[in-house]
Amino acid sequence: MDAIVAEGLVKRYGELEALKDVSFVVPEGRVLGLLGPNGAGKTTAVRILTTLLRADEGRATVLGNDVRADAPNVRASIGLAGQYAAVDENLTANENLRLVGRLTHLPAADIARRSAELIEQFSLEHAADRLVRTYSGGMRRRLDLALALVHQPPVLFLDEPTTGLDPQGRTDLWGVIEALVGGGTTVLLTTQYLEEADRLAHNIVVIDHGAVIAEGSAADLKSRLGATVIEVSFREEAAVATAAERLAHLGAVSRDGHHLKVSVADGAPAMLETVRILDGAHLEPTSMALREPTLDDVFLAITGHAAEDAPESDDDSAEPRGRRAQRKSA
Repeated sequence: MDAIVAEGLVKRYGELEALKDVSFVVPEGRVLGLLGPNGAGKTTAVRILTTLLRADEGRATVLGNDVRADAPNVRASIGLAGQYAAVDENLTANENLRLVGRLTHLPAADIARRSAELIEQFSLEHAADRLVRTYSGGMRRRLDLALALVHQPPVLFLDEPTTGLDPQGRTDLWGVIEALVGGGTTVLLTTQYLEEADRLAHNIVVIDHGAVIAEGSAADLKSRLGATVIEVSFREEAAVATAAERLAHLGAVSRDGHHLKVSVADGAPAMLETVRILDGAHLEPTSMALREPTLDDVFLAITGHAAEDAPESDDDSAEPRGRRAQRKSA
């Protein structure tokens, strides 16, 4: 069964079309990575799917419930963790969890038990009775995710959940998400971190300027670029331009300052050919490497720009409001 279905979603803000006929599905127990830069439309899609915003066109369901006609049932079955930790800084972690337990209509006898389970699951035992304003960014993010799970929703929406975390905090949260999915939770994850989508998502939908421009598994998307990538660096940009022209017949070429990438299907022979061509053109690189393609390469090849290069818009830079209202079941 498909846990999440989006069909032809369109959302306009005046003349700005934030979503343009966006469609995708997420099977139960799987992770969909909604990948794109700031302003791509990821948060708009999440707001529509979580009943916080109405689409101008199209239809969406969560566990078979229409997000417009059956909004109360949708809200009762989902959890949402937004880009910014929606926690009450003047309460402790235990108090935050118990508050959300009451808002989601958990039986009183279950609230304390569920709070204790989440405190342990998210490694917050040492700070459970401290005010949240004393927490680090990583601790707040873990608590925020815990709050979204108080009522044990079968479907979880994570809108750039690791934004602002240090590498260790990001890795720790990835482990938590993987454990949830292992227990059967369905996850829609929006991210602009390509490594995050590569590690967590079973399937990836790439959105740019409000439109779906690619879809598939990480392996599928990488295969579009060939098996390997040759990276070459030069001291001068003029050498990069010449090398790009001479190496274009080997595969897709992309340039970034003093660096050059060539995506090829036959790694080792292409590397030898690259060395031969550069030597014949009297071009001396400062470094050369042969590696497997990443989702960064895929995004650059598909969109023509790196994920972090896109300008921000009001869509994804605005803080999602109404987190607590979303958690309530009607």
